[in-house]
Amino acid sequence: MTVIIIIVALLVIAALVVVVARRRRSPALQSAPRPAMPEVLVTEVAERPQLVEEVPVLEQRLGASRSIFERVRSMVTAGALSQDQLDIVEEVLLRSDVGVATTNAVLDDLRTNGAPEGTAHAVRAALLGSLDRERTLTDVADPGRVPVWLFVGVNGVGKTTTIGKLAHRHVNEGRSVVLAAGDTFRAAASEQLQQWADRTGADIVRAAEGADPGSVVHDAIGRAAARGADIVLADTAGRRANSTNLLDELSKIRRVADREPGQVVETFMVLDATTGQNALSQAREFQAAANVTGIVLTKLDGTARGGIVVAIERELGIPVKFVGIGEGVGDLIPFEPHAFVDSLIDA
Repeated sequence: MTVIIIIVALLVIAALVVVVARRRRSPALQSAPRPAMPEVLVTEVAERPQLVEEVPVLEQRLGASRSIFERVRSMVTAGALSQDQLDIVEEVLLRSDVGVATTNAVLDDLRTNGAPEGTAHAVRAALLGSLDRERTLTDVADPGRVPVWLFVGVNGVGKTTTIGKLAHRHVNEGRSVVLAAGDTFRAAASEQLQQWADRTGADIVRAAEGADPGSVVHDAIGRAAARGADIVLADTAGRRANSTNLLDELSKIRRVADREPGQVVETFMVLDATTGQNALSQAREFQAAANVTGIVLTKLDGTARGGIVVAIERELGIPVKFVGIGEGVGDLIPFEPHAFVDSLIDA
């Protein structure tokens, strides 16, 4: 028994000797030295990037309209035009929705004077000549009164969205805005305008569905006057739920909006560019009742034909002041004739 104990003890001692020997042979693990920290980590603090709205490029947004004018842009003939060339110009102008009156005027000029600097140049000059209206925007009223922008148009043309985008524009320029949800006959109109008020920081006056729209506009003007707001943007109905005449209702709303302390400084007719010549009929119906001072042409991108701008101004005598060329909040832009025509036919 004693022998066994001695043997076990010797084995344990041998094992310990082996372990100690191995540890002595293995180099000690040492941490790699850390590099010295620089005295200055950042010499300049980069400015935080700002979120900016994308500047729309007309040539890209008006691709459908621009493609119609491709045949005119490709005509290199200068001087007198043949009948075949005149037929091409006529077809292009009519397809672009400039209207019969403008088309005939351009053709008469080309027959008489030819195209000394090329067909595209002559057509461009003719289109610009039809877009010579005054486009000044009025956003200031007489002393002691609140400026009102009144918006009219049938349902579905983008009227409420137009108001929201213009509210965004005014707020960004430092103005305080009150929205008047005067379309009380379309269930979703007030809710939609409320969303725009929330997004832009504008104030809003709204009422229950079916309420008198004139009273809504009146209350909005009163609130704007009491709070020192800079402008009221007033929505109106595109239809009525009963037999009352819509145009009579619009005339009434305009009279209410133009009483002190309010003053209507702009009345915008909102038209959908994709409806083409039908937009002209709509404008004629609203023009007398609302005393329209400017056109907002929406949905000009996509399948719309840009020539409708020329037809509206030539046949109605009302300037196009804003155009919608996309769904983004910054895609409602002031209309600029030279940029617009050049995007179609850069001669």
